[in-house]
Amino acid sequence: MPQQLADVLAVTERLWPASGTEPWDASGLVSGAMDAPVHRVLLAVDAVAATVDEAVEQRADLLIAHHPLLLRGVTSIAEDRYKGALLAKLIRGGSALLAAHTNADVVATGTSAVLAERLGLVDTRPIEASDDGATGIGRVGRLAEPTTLGRLARRLAEVLPPTATGVRVAGGFDDPVETVAVCGGAGDSLLGHPLVRAADVYVTADLRHHPASEAREQAMLGGGPALVDLSHWASEWLWLETAAAELRAALPGVEVAVSEIRTDPWDFQVVQ
Repeated sequence: MPQQLADVLAVTERLWPASGTEPWDASGLVSGAMDAPVHRVLLAVDAVAATVDEAVEQRADLLIAHHPLLLRGVTSIAEDRYKGALLAKLIRGGSALLAAHTNADVVATGTSAVLAERLGLVDTRPIEASDDGATGIGRVGRLAEPTTLGRLARRLAEVLPPTATGVRVAGGFDDPVETVAVCGGAGDSLLGHPLVRAADVYVTADLRHHPASEAREQAMLGGGPALVDLSHWASEWLWLETAAAELRAALPGVEVAVSEIRTDPWDFQVVQ
């Protein structure tokens, strides 16, 4: 049976509490009426033209995007600007929009936890733990069976959806790996964290030149992890199916789908 949007928001608050949202973030309901019926939900990493079109075409009553459309302040939602055009299309199509961002990163089944699970990590814990010790940013754990950096990179290439940039690695192909730190999405802010520096490898996305270079130079002097750089979109896309399964269990009768549209911004790469 259909639920009202307010009922769905009660479930998402339980799954991804707003209290876990970082101060700079903009998670939460962007548009939609609380009493509107919800028969179908579509999950995507990004609210962009392709996924908004998909939501409207599938008659989804709610689009849940991991990345907030209105993360940075806007002064206009005129339709000659893409954010305004997207919001107008969603509203006219009867689809509400919800962002579940850092509040969905930190939970026990969040983006980094799912990535760690897909890599087979055990004895995991947050890199930056919340007060409860169980939730927080990133995850660090160990492989049940040690491997090499090259094999770990190949494993990532197998479990992640393909992208133009693929899986980039800084370190020796045959270097031994047992302890792994992961952070879905942009994670170079954690490069100096003691748990990251103590790991054999750090897997994250959006590693910039200077932080990555400095981390590798420091590793040659005083220890530190090899680095694996992923597509931001791909590193978080894996979480969508876990989120969808949780919503299906909590909202019987509501159809929940995961968008398979690649919203990674890069289309191709020329290798020299």
